[in-house]
Amino acid sequence: MKSGYGRKISLIALYLLAIVAANVVTAAYAPVRLGYLIIPAGSFLIGATFIFRDLVQNEIGRRNTYIVIVTAMAISAFTSFLLDDTLWIVGASALTFLFSETTDTEIYSRLKLPMSLRVLYSGIVGGAVDSVVFVIVGLSPLGAGFLPWSLVGYAIAGQIAVKVGMQLLGAIVIQLLPQSRTRMA
Repeated sequence: MKSGYGRKISLIALYLLAIVAANVVTAAYAPVRLGYLIIPAGSFLIGATFIFRDLVQNEIGRRNTYIVIVTAMAISAFTSFLLDDTLWIVGASALTFLFSETTDTEIYSRLKLPMSLRVLYSGIVGGAVDSVVFVIVGLSPLGAGFLPWSLVGYAIAGQIAVKVGMQLLGAIVIQLLPQSRTRMA
C-alpha cells in the first residue's frame, strides 16, 4: 500500500469513525449543562468532524469529498437508527449532515487563506448550521419535541460554543504543523 493511499484511507476512516462515535456518545450520555447552556456530549466530536472533513478534502479533492459526505450521511443516519433514535432524530441527523457538511465544504473550498484559517472559518459556519438545523428540526417542538421552545436557544448556543472551541483548537494545531500551512486543496 502506498503511503499516500494509506493516508487517504486513514483520514476517511477517522472522519467516519468520529461521526459514528459522536452519535454513540450522544446516545449514551446525558447532555452537559453549563449554566443555561445545554451541550450534547457528542458535540465535541461533531466539532472535530469538520476538521477531519477538511483534511479529507485536502487528500482527495472536493468532488470526491462529496462522495465521502454522502457515505457519512448514510452511516450517520443508520447509526442513529441502530441507537433507537426516533425517526425525527434520524431524519434531522441526515438533513443536518447534508446542510452543515456542504456548507463547510463550500466555504473551505472558496477561501484563499492559510489552511488553519480555512479550517477555522468554514468549521465555525458549518458548526453553526449543524447546531441550528439539528436542534430545530430534531429536538424542538417542530421535531421530536425533546426540548421546549424556551430551551432551544440554549441548546443551539451550547453546541455552537463547543464547536467553535473545537475549530479554534484544530486551527491552532494545524498552524503549528509546518507542512499543513502551505497545503491547499
